Amino acid sequence: MEDNVVKKQLPRRYLLAGGAISLAAGAATVAAATKPQPARAAAGVVKKLTIYAESLPGGLIGYGLAPGAATIPGPLLEMYEGDTLEITLVNTTTQRLSIHPHGVDYSTDSDGAPLNASFNEPGQTRTYVWRSHEMTATAGRRFMPGSAGYWHYHDHANGTDHGTGGLNKGLYGGLIVRRRGDILPDKQFTVVFMEMMINHKVAPDTPIFEANLGQRVEWLAVGHGNNFHTFHLHAHRWADNRTGMLEGPSDPSLVIDNKDLNPGSSFGFQVLAGEGVGPGVWMYHCHVQLHSDTGMSGLFVVRNADGSLPPGAQDAIDRFRGHQHQAAAKTTASANPHAHGGTGS
Repeated sequence: MEDNVVKKQLPRRYLLAGGAISLAAGAATVAAATKPQPARAAAGVVKKLTIYAESLPGGLIGYGLAPGAATIPGPLLEMYEGDTLEITLVNTTTQRLSIHPHGVDYSTDSDGAPLNASFNEPGQTRTYVWRSHEMTATAGRRFMPGSAGYWHYHDHANGTDHGTGGLNKGLYGGLIVRRRGDILPDKQFTVVFMEMMINHKVAPDTPIFEANLGQRVEWLAVGHGNNFHTFHLHAHRWADNRTGMLEGPSDPSLVIDNKDLNPGSSFGFQVLAGEGVGPGVWMYHCHVQLHSDTGMSGLFVVRNADGSLPPGAQDAIDRFRGHQHQAAAKTTASANPHAHGGTGS
């Protein structure tokens, strides 16, 4: 069968320290699984980058690393514990907006909130400084946590002083703070559940993520909006801790394949594509039934190790593209007038 899967680009990412691998590939790329490499970075590195906030079709707004490159979600940003990130935000729109991070350290000047007069007026350029720190020992054989984790950033000034308009328009993205020694992935996927959408899309237009059998895949899941969701990944599972991997045979972390993804929350994990199940087409979706019926679902395509599609994969992709998610949701809502749901802006 002819391989006519539309090529999808990985979320744009900015790797903020040396010694790591730059990872980007189209759907048809043939790539062998690589040996996991530990993350390495010099302490106290200051990285500078420019992000452009730009208007997109349909009244949306996105963040991008270059003029004309804005996307929804915005670029995936990375740093190591101990690093500082200086972001120069260029507001090319006619609306007030900002950039506000979760999980890192910043002063009131870099809060990104109107409460602290921290935002960009239309056409204004402003620099935001995000810092991070490592775990520190404290009294009683206890430790204060460092910044390492799967976080995110978003607007906090558009529409209202809480950035509701910016979130509705697509001003959000992923942020990863790594601990030295972390294993780096072969591929990365950012999934944002926003109202009844995934990455501001409804199935069958939601992202189709792809990897080859055995590749190490890193997922970053983020929740926004007003609805409560759950994130479920078919045929794969992960440890419910910082990395998604068990640290030893006595690690008490639960192994899960479904986790709450609520407004403002985020988590991440790594899996080996097709581990224990082989290549195939696997769904990821919200497990709130009305939400998945409405179109909160996407595909994770695990190709053969040589990059080819396994038998039946193209048929599954075609079925997904032809599925009438929204029609099914309307039928469900009509049958249950008390069902609750939401719509995207």
